Amino acid sequence: MLGLLIVSLLLISYVNTLEVGNRRIVALGDLHGDLPNTLSILKFSHLIDEDHHWIGNDTILVQTGDVVDRGVDTIQLYELLQNLREEAPSQGGLVIPLLGNHELMNLVGDWRYVYPEEVETFGGMDKRKKAFKEDGFIGKYLTVLNMTTKVGSTIFCHGGIHPYFATHGIDWINDKTHEDIKPYMDSNGRRGDNHGVFGGYGPTWYRGYALEEESLVCGLLDKALHLMGGNRMVVGHTVQHDGLIQTRCGGKVVLIDIGISSAYGGRKGALEIIGNSVRALYAEGSEALPSPPEYPFPQKNNDKYNQHIIHEEL
Repeated sequence: MLGLLIVSLLLISYVNTLEVGNRRIVALGDLHGDLPNTLSILKFSHLIDEDHHWIGNDTILVQTGDVVDRGVDTIQLYELLQNLREEAPSQGGLVIPLLGNHELMNLVGDWRYVYPEEVETFGGMDKRKKAFKEDGFIGKYLTVLNMTTKVGSTIFCHGGIHPYFATHGIDWINDKTHEDIKPYMDSNGRRGDNHGVFGGYGPTWYRGYALEEESLVCGLLDKALHLMGGNRMVVGHTVQHDGLIQTRCGGKVVLIDIGISSAYGGRKGALEIIGNSVRALYAEGSEALPSPPEYPFPQKNNDKYNQHIIHEEL
């Protein structure tokens, strides 16, 4: 199944441009090889049934990367996301997986965080290496994914988008990711990053909005959001060790890596956005989170939410 889905992605270039309005958006942070906790979150978020099929209707699900490493369920998690991605459109839904730094690490052969038990799920080291090659069943899938996406007025990425990259725009970031990823892989990460998108200040690695003093970074965040036409950025990558989704800069950045994997304590939660309302979803209930003012989209035909998803892949 995964192989067939990957082939279809490689053969067809598509653009989804859909009205967002008050459609429900759910964002899921770093999964790191933990299928049981991922399934639990998707169930209490009312996105899948007991048989792991999509029941989310027209919900838009964004997964911000780092599916791999620190756990053993790599293959099953990628298959799950692809199955949901295939099923969701029949109900008007959409599943958008993004690249994280650990996807990039595995593509260039950096396996520092790969568990030996996980290697055995592939049938051994050689088969795992082949799976992450450009023509491997996981490599084919990962090399067509985007690094960032915009849904309505919310920018999603793994680490954070510094104004340097925001100046170039979301399309540029994704285009350069696709342009450079294969030579980057071929050199095992030593060459090929001609535009810096895979580097420490790139969107999968940057931690400034999560870690630096707000007095230093909120201005940078404001600039980045203005350049990309959004009012908030949702990121994973930096673990919130209390297991709670956090916001900074008045809700303009939302930190959703809460340590879902058992490697980090197995804390379960997701982010929900409806209109300009933002909530943290947990197994025991939900919590309202701070939200910045609505982004001033130009109104069209008196439609309050003239917002779009613009998501393109190879």
